[in-house]
Amino acid sequence: MATNGKVKPKKALGQHFLTDENIARRIADTLSSYKGMPVIEVGPGMGMLTKYLVADGHDVTVVEIDGESIAYLRDNFPALQGERIIEGDFLEMDLAEAMGGKEFCVIGNYPYNISSQIFFKVLDYKDMIPCCSGMLQREVAERLAAPPGTKARGILSVLLQAWYDVKYLFTVDEHVFNPPPKVKSGVIIMTRNDVTDLGCDPRLFRTIVKTVFGQRRKTLRNSIRGIMPPGGSLPESPLWAMRPEQLSVADFITLTNLVAAVRAGDTNLSTSIQQ
Repeated sequence: MATNGKVKPKKALGQHFLTDENIARRIADTLSSYKGMPVIEVGPGMGMLTKYLVADGHDVTVVEIDGESIAYLRDNFPALQGERIIEGDFLEMDLAEAMGGKEFCVIGNYPYNISSQIFFKVLDYKDMIPCCSGMLQREVAERLAAPPGTKARGILSVLLQAWYDVKYLFTVDEHVFNPPPKVKSGVIIMTRNDVTDLGCDPRLFRTIVKTVFGQRRKTLRNSIRGIMPPGGSLPESPLWAMRPEQLSVADFITLTNLVAAVRAGDTNLSTSIQQ
């Protein structure tokens, strides 16, 4: 139920409404280079971020699963009338259809409980999304931007950084939310890089990244065995002695091509590591 014209945050939806105008302004400013391009805002709640996006002249469409928030937005944001308010689950949407096949940016104060899934969704539409920014749990935000050799590096670090330049911008304290979360938040921005072809099988690349990070305490020599053909011998490479968080995107591409060559029976593959 709404209280004094406000929307009551719902724990089941992972809602923590931002209350700091300055933080909202700074998050909206992450898309300042993309004015005129359509923007999808995920989980707008009561529109704290939305109002700055609209004021900046962005072509905003909001996606909200909470019916109470939808009613609030319809009552308070005349600029979003018509099809610019979508009631539904962002994770289930056909984004190409929703945006008419046009390029668009994604932004939001993302629900903690589905933030990782949101970025996997963005990856699925990487050729349509030149920029994605917003706020999420600090631990997850740090993971997305983590460089090689850091403990925070994980599956999404590599998969996103293959296609995007990811930058951690700033940390947000708990007290600027209603209700306050139990952890700090972090704001990131991802901008599409120039890569159009990884230079390896993208499906195998993704499988290998997920496989080795699923056994991150093991060296690659041991963690990769599960996806190698029976009896397949590994070509010589210093990569096998490393652990997944040590590898760059280029190293994972080399690893993918090594595995693909073994699967294909090619014993003459160069084992040089891409720098």
